[in-house]
Amino acid sequence: MTAAPALLLEGVHKSFDKHEVLKGIDLALEPHDVVCLIGASGSGKSTLLRCVNLLEPIDQGRIVLGGDEITAPGVKVDRVRRRVGIVFQAFNLFPHMTVLRNVTLGPIRALGASRAEAEAEARELLGRFGLADRAGDYPDRLSGGQQQRVAIVRALAMRPELMLLDEVTSALDPELVAEVLSVIRELAESGMTMLIATHEMSFARDIAHRVCFLDEGVILEEGDPEQIFTAPREPRTQQFLQRIVAAGRL
Repeated sequence: MTAAPALLLEGVHKSFDKHEVLKGIDLALEPHDVVCLIGASGSGKSTLLRCVNLLEPIDQGRIVLGGDEITAPGVKVDRVRRRVGIVFQAFNLFPHMTVLRNVTLGPIRALGASRAEAEAEARELLGRFGLADRAGDYPDRLSGGQQQRVAIVRALAMRPELMLLDEVTSALDPELVAEVLSVIRELAESGMTMLIATHEMSFARDIAHRVCFLDEGVILEEGDPEQIFTAPREPRTQQFLQRIVAAGRL
């Protein structure tokens, strides 16, 4: 038997009022795949990620996570979100909690971990990503890059089977981008299955197994990074990448 895809989207549609944002998305990720979503702002990348995490209900189609249809009636949303980590461009850390408390809250509350167990794993993760000495700090004492790394660690502490990353470097100063991208690169090398919406074209070219170009709510073109970035077939993809190159971002 063939193992179920890590993530499968079939005919996914999503509208806000009369504006259709996703117009029939079909996408499959195998375990350990790293897929990057690229495209202009407003093309549907963030909405797609939010639908996968059930932050937005879909209007049509289905989403299957590890063989389980998570958009079926009666599905427990909280149980799905325990399996899917999501990190946004805004760090969304709890400002009144230390770094350690931010990271351990989910495992203690949602996974039933003991405080000692959660703290031990949190400290291991913080150390892995260069934050061991920040466990007792509050978020306002951290740089933007450090806060985003804590947000990623917080998602990892839930032991997700899939990570969604939504423009996680777009709120950072340019000099802080590299430290966050290095964390994501390490996750990819460790085998984490990831779906990443990004404006960092060079990073997508470097890290992705596949790249999907979204345009006006559809995946217009999909392929390996070399094909997408050097020989895109669709005129709209060509136009988008020409503008990226002209802006010096590829």
